[in-house]
Amino acid sequence: MDRRQRRTRTAIFKAFSELLSEKSYSKITVQEIIDRADVGRTTFYSHFETKDELLKELCRELFGHIISTAMDYTHTHGVQHHGSVYWHLLSHLKENDLNILGLLSGESSEIFLRYFKDSLNHLTENHFRAEISDSPLPGDFLINHISGSFVEMVLWWIKGRMKQTPEELDKYFEGVILPIFDR
Repeated sequence: MDRRQRRTRTAIFKAFSELLSEKSYSKITVQEIIDRADVGRTTFYSHFETKDELLKELCRELFGHIISTAMDYTHTHGVQHHGSVYWHLLSHLKENDLNILGLLSGESSEIFLRYFKDSLNHLTENHFRAEISDSPLPGDFLINHISGSFVEMVLWWIKGRMKQTPEELDKYFEGVILPIFDR
């Protein structure tokens, strides 16, 4: 993808994200997106076949970025703290990378929360691989439960105005998740 295509794609993502913070996904039209992004209809459709595809790509980019950097243990946010991958993920959320908090708490949050949870499943499976394989409970059940618990914790954190630090939340999360494996 050349620079011009990247700029266009970025403009479309930005316009779409802004609209999502203003109204629900179902009420946003392609025309509003292209007007806000200042691109033509043909240009929009050369990048995305539908509004749903745009949503999937936006989520893939947002959550892919957040999850992949959380899995990178060398990324320390300027702090000499080497917590769990969940600490890294919470740190990125706290920094509000790519306005993800607005999307997770906005009118269309249910769509983004579903994509967020789906993205977390891979992280969870990798992080708890040994514990899941040793558990008598089905692995897919445990992955779903852990990812769902993390998403609910993030929602609780956002609604409470993010008073706790990522370190505190990481400890809370470990406190409720690790006992699942102590059987």
